[in-house]
Amino acid sequence: MKTLGTASAGPGEFDTGRLQVGETRDGSEFGLPVGVLNGADDGPTLYVQAVSDGDELNGLGVVQRAIPQISPSELSGTILVVGIVNYHAFQVAEHRNPIDDTKMNRTYPGDESGTSSERIAAATFEAASRADYILDLHQGSTSKMLNEVRVRCGRRHRLHDECLELAKVFDCGHVLDQKGPDGQLARAGPDEGIPTIDPELGGAIGWDEESIEYGVRGVFNVLRHYGFLDGEVNPDSQTRATGFDRYGSPVGGLADFRKDLGDSVEPGDVLFEVTDPFGQLKAEVTADDPGVFWRSRRLPQVATGEYVCSVGTGVDEY
Repeated sequence: MKTLGTASAGPGEFDTGRLQVGETRDGSEFGLPVGVLNGADDGPTLYVQAVSDGDELNGLGVVQRAIPQISPSELSGTILVVGIVNYHAFQVAEHRNPIDDTKMNRTYPGDESGTSSERIAAATFEAASRADYILDLHQGSTSKMLNEVRVRCGRRHRLHDECLELAKVFDCGHVLDQKGPDGQLARAGPDEGIPTIDPELGGAIGWDEESIEYGVRGVFNVLRHYGFLDGEVNPDSQTRATGFDRYGSPVGGLADFRKDLGDSVEPGDVLFEVTDPFGQLKAEVTADDPGVFWRSRRLPQVATGEYVCSVGTGVDEY
């Protein structure tokens, strides 16, 4: 029998339930929606979670689409799923947990006696720590962004190669291989000896079908490559970046991009122009380094010094 919270599944079974992590302001208990797929045959364990940032919904779309397609009778091993991590932020469609004004993915491995976010992180990290592989599904919040996978343990970490392999198998086509901030699950997982990646499934607020499909395909790639399901995986070559150049606007106005997401960038290329409300040119911003146009604002209006776009740098193919 495999369990997660109140979900309990015998071999060849699937069950859903709740992982209790505290009480709301009226004193009632609340729990995160969880699921357990227990394969008919023995095998490894995969942990999947989504919505650790309350307005990043593409990961939830992946869970909703992928899980019904997985037959426990054909599965070897176990899949543990937390469908919505940041319970409070999800209820109000906000990025940060409004109970403690905290970004959840800065609180791992958590503290079971700490703040609201730390308690949720501790409960989910205990489940993740039972796995052999971890997928922490994200998206780029309010910006437009490539579908990418982030390897956050750092290139000197003992598990770097295993995390990079997991990222390539997920196969979004683009990988950011850069050490992440303290408190990210993709940092904490490898420290426990578990290969962990952070798929960033597109960007901008909403429910993006193309990015969700990238994520569904990625989950099945992982399941087949690591022996959970039968089948072969032949991932394409990935474009890897090891850093970002961020660009802000030197003036206020409307940004007009001269590059599309995924375009190659050379030094001196115009990334965007800024015009006034009457279409008159006020400024143009050019690239400093070679790379890939990776991320941009969703809306055109900008103030002086406001973030506009990012170019992935230190790019190679692997």
